[in-house]
Amino acid sequence: MLNDNLIYKFYYGWWKNIDKVIFLLIVFLFSLGLFFSLASTSLIASDRLETNSYFFFFKHLAYVFIGIIILIFFSSLSKKNLFRLSIILFFVSLFFLFLVPIIGIEVKGAKRWLDLIFLPRFQPIELVKPFTIIFLATILSSEKNVHVYFKYCLSFFAIVPASFLLMMQPDIGQTLLIFLSWITLVFISGISLSVFFTFFGITLVSLVYMVFSIAKFEYIRNRIFSFFNPDTGTHNSQVAKSVDGISSGGFFGKGIGEGTLKYKGSETHTDFIISVISEEFGVVIIILILVIFLFFIYSVFKKVYLEENEKIKLVLVGSITLIVTQALIHVGVNIRLFPTTGMTLPFLSYGGSSILGVSILSGIILNLTRRKVN
Repeated sequence: MLNDNLIYKFYYGWWKNIDKVIFLLIVFLFSLGLFFSLASTSLIASDRLETNSYFFFFKHLAYVFIGIIILIFFSSLSKKNLFRLSIILFFVSLFFLFLVPIIGIEVKGAKRWLDLIFLPRFQPIELVKPFTIIFLATILSSEKNVHVYFKYCLSFFAIVPASFLLMMQPDIGQTLLIFLSWITLVFISGISLSVFFTFFGITLVSLVYMVFSIAKFEYIRNRIFSFFNPDTGTHNSQVAKSVDGISSGGFFGKGIGEGTLKYKGSETHTDFIISVISEEFGVVIIILILVIFLFFIYSVFKKVYLEENEKIKLVLVGSITLIVTQALIHVGVNIRLFPTTGMTLPFLSYGGSSILGVSILSGIILNLTRRKVN
């Protein structure tokens, strides 16, 4: 009886204090992902596994269920414990990322996954990203009496190990995502614009030079060249099919289960899910999804505006930047605005690592937007 009362008080206190608008938006996005997984990937499973089972859907459902538990866990921690645990998990996840080039699985020229007993086909970068944001915010908001530019340099060197390991996979998309998140945090922390643009320019030129001069990055170069030459490259062919799927779906779509794009590639339910959705449900649904993401951004930034703690501001801005930038890159690839990057659509794409990563980010956001208890 006593335990029941404690559990009741805990969950009642959690529900009472979290931002319900942000929480319901997150749950709604996860629900949309489940619906589209049921509607658009169950047929893929039937075709590949030669069965009528809903393999992908039930696997997606299991990951979302685990993700919600993770979300509740991180959102219910005290802020002090959240920051402490995140710093520890940053180094743990970085260790897993370090294992990728040693014991990782290579798929289509890229080695990005670990196949562990307790985490099959796991992509460590999805865990690294949320904790990197907290680690960077901790450095940039430090109140120790050190020169401000020392903090900027220290924060830059904090992302170097992850960036280097990502480039070795190679995964230039996630590298850019980490780099852009760091740039955003440094920018809003109050750096001089002249220093900011100088450093940004030097880093960008260095990155371009490495991509086009080091043999290891031939995989990336081929994707870039195929992007500018539509007649070459298998990934470019997939993008062409993606654009055709969006065009054929029109404004209202072909109808549920009527799309053909999901049969034309192995990555349609992950990297090209927005095209599959558009073909079957129309551009109107894509516009609705983008509006939901925009409202999600607005809801978080409204909390940022009212927040006085610099560290919490940096973490919230960094977290929402990660989610939004990844969503924009995913959509951009699907409409052939960017070269293919292998980037999933947060909340909606099929993929355990992606769902767990965005669940951690969502839990952090819910934690730091909770109503303050006196």
